[in-house]
Amino acid sequence: MRCVVFGASGYIGGRLVPDLLEAGHQVRVVARNPAKLGDRPWHDDVEIVRGDVLDADSTEQAVDGQQVAYYLVHSLHSNDFAARDRQAAGNLSSAAESAGLRRIVYLGGLHPDTDELSPHLASRKEVGDIFLDGPTDAVVLQAAVILGSGSASFEMLRHLTERLPAMVTPQWVHNRIQPIAIRDVLRYLVAAASFPAGQNRTFDIGGPDVLTYVEMMRRYAVVAGLPRRIVLPVPVLTPWLSAQWVNLVTPVPGSIAVPLIASLVHEVICQEDDICELVPDPPQGRLHFEQAVELALTRIGQYRVTTRWSDAGWPHDPSQPSAADPDWAGGTVYEDLRERHSTASPEQVWQVVEGIGGEHGWYSFPLAWVVRGWADRVSGGVGLRRGRRDPYRLHTGEALDWWRVEDIERGSRLLLRAEMRLPGRAWLELSVSPGVHGGTCYRQRAVFRPHGFAGHAYWKLIAPFHDVVFGGMAANITGAAERAS
Repeated sequence: MRCVVFGASGYIGGRLVPDLLEAGHQVRVVARNPAKLGDRPWHDDVEIVRGDVLDADSTEQAVDGQQVAYYLVHSLHSNDFAARDRQAAGNLSSAAESAGLRRIVYLGGLHPDTDELSPHLASRKEVGDIFLDGPTDAVVLQAAVILGSGSASFEMLRHLTERLPAMVTPQWVHNRIQPIAIRDVLRYLVAAASFPAGQNRTFDIGGPDVLTYVEMMRRYAVVAGLPRRIVLPVPVLTPWLSAQWVNLVTPVPGSIAVPLIASLVHEVICQEDDICELVPDPPQGRLHFEQAVELALTRIGQYRVTTRWSDAGWPHDPSQPSAADPDWAGGTVYEDLRERHSTASPEQVWQVVEGIGGEHGWYSFPLAWVVRGWADRVSGGVGLRRGRRDPYRLHTGEALDWWRVEDIERGSRLLLRAEMRLPGRAWLELSVSPGVHGGTCYRQRAVFRPHGFAGHAYWKLIAPFHDVVFGGMAANITGAAERAS
């Protein structure tokens, strides 16, 4: 089949594409920024086109000549997410009709049969209904908690359980949930492309276990070799307060924790198992909870996490100036530029540069980074705890603590875009080149484009600390490379 995938830069989409290729399908990938997919191992095996589901014309061009469209997009970070999702789903439904698509496949959220859904869960249901009511057949798969290395649901469960041997919890932790392993989700998604014609309906998908969140935490602790967790339910903890606690304790920011927890307030279990008539279980069966957790932890320990929840970048207007724009792009730009010579080779300095962040830290005033990270988390930002997928190698588009890898020229240049809460936009550029008389020239450039008076005041306020933060970073990076040489 000729399949077009919307959302291939996200957690699910990034794993679905290679599985579709392995199944023999031809794959077209739609991205607002195709360069973000440049480092994906399947880059040369797919057709990558520029497009945005919020733009009707580009959506029509993206689905032209295709047979199946996978829609794996959700506007989690936008205040007007419901309106944006409604518009995007309508655009795809209209484009599918014009292109004569056979099917739309959408991964939505498992939910009870009630009108009292959380705003995010209600929006996901609405998107599914738009596809089902449209002229093109739609397969809407509905899942609850997805267990897999790097998924937001799994990271929330993992960090809550590992960091809190005893915890006070809200009542919803005793609601029943039917989690499903990412491996089984992908198996259903791939199979949906080849369903018989005329399938226009929802399918509940889940694993073989029905558990409460408390049971999930306790079973996770057993698999991870942790002591039994003590849980004390307290009825006054609301979903919103729970989300703020998750925001502080785990790498999952509040903007994602809120919809995750809001969906757990309901009992989310499969009401039917009709998918098994079209996609029989494999010989070993669907993965049980313990198997999914063990597999996820193994992949994390081996640095084999192919995608993460943070892979989908926080939205920004691509028409806004970037760090690569020339000086005549307009507007005020503040810069902090540092250059330093190192006796280490360019390869040795680059090894330190590409390994920056995560467990290696930022080679600078640690307390300042920790305080700034906590301040960002408290204000609803991403903070520093997203870490990195691999401790030694970076890829374009991936999250790195509170930065996003905007561009990488391996061996010479790394450009990071800040995703912390700022009154403006910021980048950090780290460059490595051979020195004139041997060794290495290390160049470090921090760029800030302020928004309004607050942005200008922010830069003036932090400028006195640049010698300690940025100067120390340059000295420590080159020093680390020299010690390793």
